[in-house]
Amino acid sequence: MAGTILIAGSLAQRPGQGGHTWVFLQYLLGFRRLGWDVLFLDWLSPAMCVDETGAPCAFQDSANLRYFQRVMTAFGLDAAFSLDYNQGEQVVGIPRSAVLERAQDAAFLLNVMGFLQDEEILDAVSRRVFLDIDPGFGQMWYALGLGDLFHGHDTFVTIGERIGQVDCAIPTCGLDWLTTPPPVVLDLWPSAADAPHHGQFTSIASWRGPFGPIEYRGCTYGLRVHEFRKFLLLPQASNAPFELALAIHPAEEKDLAALAAHGWHLTDPAAAAADPWKYRAYIQASMAEFMVAKNMYVQARSGWFSDRSLCYLASGRPVVAQDTGFGDRYPTGEGLLPFSTLEEAADGVEAVRRDYRRHAHAARRLAETYFDSDLVLTRLLNALRVGTTLTV
Repeated sequence: MAGTILIAGSLAQRPGQGGHTWVFLQYLLGFRRLGWDVLFLDWLSPAMCVDETGAPCAFQDSANLRYFQRVMTAFGLDAAFSLDYNQGEQVVGIPRSAVLERAQDAAFLLNVMGFLQDEEILDAVSRRVFLDIDPGFGQMWYALGLGDLFHGHDTFVTIGERIGQVDCAIPTCGLDWLTTPPPVVLDLWPSAADAPHHGQFTSIASWRGPFGPIEYRGCTYGLRVHEFRKFLLLPQASNAPFELALAIHPAEEKDLAALAAHGWHLTDPAAAAADPWKYRAYIQASMAEFMVAKNMYVQARSGWFSDRSLCYLASGRPVVAQDTGFGDRYPTGEGLLPFSTLEEAADGVEAVRRDYRRHAHAARRLAETYFDSDLVLTRLLNALRVGTTLTV
């Protein structure tokens, strides 16, 4: 083993969300492929524990615990996690004493969105790396004095790959940011470029998400809903079929009616993405992805690219993606087609349908060339000046 990397994130807090689960699996299994010993740290409070219906329940009976243990075991991580319940009342997996010992010897802690706030563990680690997977929100909160996710960290990494550029509105907050795309473990996302598909452009997304819009320097930086409304006419403009596994509240009556009226078919994300396997199956059964980004990512020119879109690319499924500036770093036009306007989106959809096989194979090549976890994580380790077993 090359050494130990601790990774902290909120998997147990969100049972039944396969896409969110893959965010952590790509790092855990990706670093393990490079020869690292990984240890995943998670925590739950009593208020977070629910059963399969969403009703409050005891920790030992919770869907949170069952889902978490199922995922860890299925992916060979059953001896590589520590789940803390109620600030040490109960620990499942690696006991706290062993976590503290391993923390002292770890190369670093990768703390996703600053999720881990356990001071004893943080103090035991020699290096605390903040990983920003939702670029713009934390930085603007900090700049406005609304919150500080970054306190106590030594190094700062973001998937907003244009941060620091003149036309990127995300403030650096006086921090030196390392940038990286998300990784995808290609062995777990085999190409389906030549496999049958159901003929629809799909995506798995939330209409609003957990954060509200932010007012910053005279501009409002909003959510996916604020961008998606601009493209409601796309099914008619392209004469193509679209399906969204969309988390949208029933109270969003006007938007639901507008989506239906304009030809968007909605399916239940709780079924389509209920676990990592169903999420993967849904993506690989799709023809391609149509990806609309959060307004924050678009308006700020963040350079953000979706970890979900990487799963489509790896699967040999083309991606028609709203432009956030990612074209500055990655080739577009084959397999990955950016758009800013309704007309450009329709053109991208038509291009994929007209020459599907070419775009499908190009999608997989993009994943192999730019987003393979072996390459992405090796570059990240090199940027962190941490030894690795591969050279890029």
